[in-house]
Amino acid sequence: MKGFSKQKSLVLSLCLLLLVLTACGSSNTSSEPGDQQNQGNSAPVAENKSLILATTTSTENSGLLDYILPVFKEETGIDTKVVAVGTGKALQMGMDGEADVLLVHAKADEEKFVQEGHGIERFDVMYNDFILVGPKDDPAGIKTNAPQDIIKAFELIEEKQENFVSRGDDSGTHKMELNLWAEGNMEPQGDWYLSAGKGMGDVIMMADELNGYTLADRATYLSIKDKVDLVIVTEGEGRLFNQYGVIAVNPEKNDQINQAAAQVFVDWILSAETQQLISKFGMEEYKQSLFIPNAQ
Repeated sequence: MKGFSKQKSLVLSLCLLLLVLTACGSSNTSSEPGDQQNQGNSAPVAENKSLILATTTSTENSGLLDYILPVFKEETGIDTKVVAVGTGKALQMGMDGEADVLLVHAKADEEKFVQEGHGIERFDVMYNDFILVGPKDDPAGIKTNAPQDIIKAFELIEEKQENFVSRGDDSGTHKMELNLWAEGNMEPQGDWYLSAGKGMGDVIMMADELNGYTLADRATYLSIKDKVDLVIVTEGEGRLFNQYGVIAVNPEKNDQINQAAAQVFVDWILSAETQQLISKFGMEEYKQSLFIPNAQ
């Protein structure tokens, strides 16, 4: 009986040790970053499979949305209605509760949007850069005198009163343009300065027809450069950085906001897989990514 008791104690001890090791293993597994990401991707479930995305004309004109949204539909079953307008209009749609999620590019205004309670949280998604495009013969002499100085380039355009087409639509590009004029202590006005009130693609076409200059995002310009004679005259300086962000609209706006689908979209576009997808956009045709993903 004494030997049997020793054997029984040994078995019980081994069972307890096995239970402890199993518990530790389960705990360690759940803390793996990959598992956390998987949990994050699978957590939101949208029963309403219809989403309104208010975004910029640059994401539509460049072809990015046609590239990524079919994948979103395939992976989530959610149909996305895109409203491509300037960033200012997209933010206003969010304020009015007319969109579920925003993909825009005016970071200061986006942060203010969230601070004022119109959005839940803002996340960096991707970036590219603004460029100044103009006629090949470059009548303002910008390629020679200001190839990497956007303020000097604007000064030359104003001084020579060469045609300049402004978006004029409170878009992120328009906001950037106005900031650059202001930074150079200039107030553009006169027959040479045209306010189009149109999207990026239309404005580039107008500038081409008028043999003028315009500020553009690189992705839209590259997507239509074969249709115009405009060339890049200024690029590659810090002021021209162009950051895009995503924001789910505050569901307290009204009971029509599809918060679940908006959260699915936010999680999806920030995921490593979608960021990798974005990084490939443009590589085959332009040998460069039109948008550089930088979600944290």
